[in-house]
Amino acid sequence: MFTYKVSVTTGKQEFAGTVDYVYLTLVGTERCSDPTLLDKCFFECLARETVVSINISVKETLGDILLVKLDKEKFLFSERWYCRCISVTTPYGDCFEFPCYRWIANEKEVALRDGKGHLPQDEKISLLKERRRIELESRQQLFRWTEWQPGFPMSIDANSSTELPLDVQFEFTKTVDFDLNYLKAIENLGLNEFMSLFHSSWKDIADFKKIFLTIKNTVSEYVMQNWNEDLHFGYQFLNGCNPVMISKCLSLPENFAVTQEMVEGSLDRGRSLQEELKAGNIYIADYAVLEGVQANDSDPKTQQYLAAPFCLLYKNSQNEILPIAIQLSRQITAGVENTVFLPSDEKKDWMLAKMWVKSSDFNVHQVVTHLLRTHLISEVFAIAMYRQLAAVHPIYKLLIPHVHYTIAINTKAREKLICKNGIFDKANSSGGRAFLQVVQKAMKTFTYKSLCFPEAMKARGVDNKEDLPKYYYRDDGMMVWETIKSFVSDVVKIYYGSDETVQEDKEIQAFVGDICYGMKNCPENCEFPSSLKTREQLVEYLTVVIFTASAQHAAVNFGQYDWFAWVPNSPSTMRKPPPTQKGQVDMNYIMESLPDRGRSSWHLAAIWALSRFQDKEV
Repeated sequence: MFTYKVSVTTGKQEFAGTVDYVYLTLVGTERCSDPTLLDKCFFECLARETVVSINISVKETLGDILLVKLDKEKFLFSERWYCRCISVTTPYGDCFEFPCYRWIANEKEVALRDGKGHLPQDEKISLLKERRRIELESRQQLFRWTEWQPGFPMSIDANSSTELPLDVQFEFTKTVDFDLNYLKAIENLGLNEFMSLFHSSWKDIADFKKIFLTIKNTVSEYVMQNWNEDLHFGYQFLNGCNPVMISKCLSLPENFAVTQEMVEGSLDRGRSLQEELKAGNIYIADYAVLEGVQANDSDPKTQQYLAAPFCLLYKNSQNEILPIAIQLSRQITAGVENTVFLPSDEKKDWMLAKMWVKSSDFNVHQVVTHLLRTHLISEVFAIAMYRQLAAVHPIYKLLIPHVHYTIAINTKAREKLICKNGIFDKANSSGGRAFLQVVQKAMKTFTYKSLCFPEAMKARGVDNKEDLPKYYYRDDGMMVWETIKSFVSDVVKIYYGSDETVQEDKEIQAFVGDICYGMKNCPENCEFPSSLKTREQLVEYLTVVIFTASAQHAAVNFGQYDWFAWVPNSPSTMRKPPPTQKGQVDMNYIMESLPDRGRSSWHLAAIWALSRFQDKEV
């Protein structure tokens, strides 16, 4: 007799255990063992965070172990079970790991491969080739594409979180459920009393402190104290929550009416505006994506407004970034010039102009920088990975930690956040029909290279540290990008000995092609590759996937509460039209422009919830 020692580990997740019957079969190159029941007494289950060990004795050796099969039958009622991994020790003392890391529910049979990475072209055994084919066909049935909204990236075909495949649903303890976080925010921040006064305006800027009382946050308190300073305003374009809008300005846009005479008092080197442009000291934030967008009209009681401003920024002799001109409209009308607001204007005019820029910045951040360019794009990556890469594919193993919950959080967002009458509609001027228009417009200029961090910095002319110092988003981002790329490169070199190996990998080519399908609403020149020819291309592509889902998302998400909690610094909506003339703004007009008590409360609760993460989150 030959004895194989088998250990089965159940996961640590809540409700990971089961009382169902589980049978295990070893499949070798020579023969299979008989199905063996994992020992348990009556009502003793494969409990959470336990290891069950059994011996499987056979008369003849099984050969090399190819697969471990699991069959689960219900005991009293069918339960799902989270199998972490299985280890098998052969009669000769060799030990092999068979990772599972998945929920097993009502599947007739689950077959596990060993923990090694295997490219599809390296499979020599017909049984393993067939298992790989069956696995991918099954996944393609589970992970189906759909177009949630016209012009958007494709998404998962599921109407609710409960319709998702078990392995991409949130675990019980992953309390990222937006409803729970939001309700907790309402309670923690003491916002209930302000909800009852939903449509009433605050009386003064200082009144916003009433929903700021319970905040214990050094950054947000600093923002509250310094939000109206030009230096702080300029700094946020570099290192705030939306540090992707600033670009070097080499020539002024035709419909930007700023002149030398307007800004000469702000230029401290004694040069003209044209000379400063040529020297590379002028930068611009251009919110063109909001041009022509119809503001949120989901609440008939409150008119809301959007603007598509230009904000001209100057790097002074102290290497500080300061705003020197703001134009809130870009419409060209015969005989009528657009008003350009300046630091030398009356204090309230300049303050309101900056508020308008920050409101535009907030809405572009929420819809484009955060939602579209991290969440929705990463969902395309995740769906294509599940559909086209088998679990034993080394690139599947590389990517899955980074996109594990992407589909779940996006589905929850479509249920509660960006749906009709969701939080977006309640709080933001980019809610309602505006939300659809902004995403559709942003998609028309979306490119693959814009996801490559070094390329994105270069395209905006902000890649040089000497030209633009103190841009920590760029500096840290480059280090993280290069570290990820180095790690990915090492992994790729292990499995791909040549460029031809990449070309011969049918699964990786199908993965890239499926992403192209998921991004089909991008423009024709979006540069998303339909295939990969070299290892270098593969390394860059995988770095894009990992960086977008991890580092880039973290950079533009987890600072929301820091930078957006003080409402005047980042108004989620504006309730008065942008001023077209100077000298007509008073404090009453400003307060009636800023979010009312209800929307301020929705805004603060939403950014608090979005900024949460678990203590043990990876």
